[in-house]
Amino acid sequence: MSKICQITGKTAQRGNNVSHSKHRTKRVFDVNLFSKKFFYVEENCWIQLKISAAGLRMINKVGLDAALKQAVAKGYVDWKDIKVIGD
Repeated sequence: MSKICQITGKTAQRGNNVSHSKHRTKRVFDVNLFSKKFFYVEENCWIQLKISAAGLRMINKVGLDAALKQAVAKGYVDWKDIKVIGD
């Protein structure tokens, strides 16, 4: 999984660089992604997710378990794709 938020499903967008003379060239707007470790209380283990800043805000708002269940329901991540870090 590259450049996709596992919680919100955000991906890179395409757009234009616009110069002073209004000359347009294609470019990519990447997602603000980073790897973050969370302690998953329901499974009593540490997991590592590749999430965006918006995904982190969602986890802070609704909780890790609810955010993961929403992401699985929408098809952004599968339970087997979640990386479990050493117990």
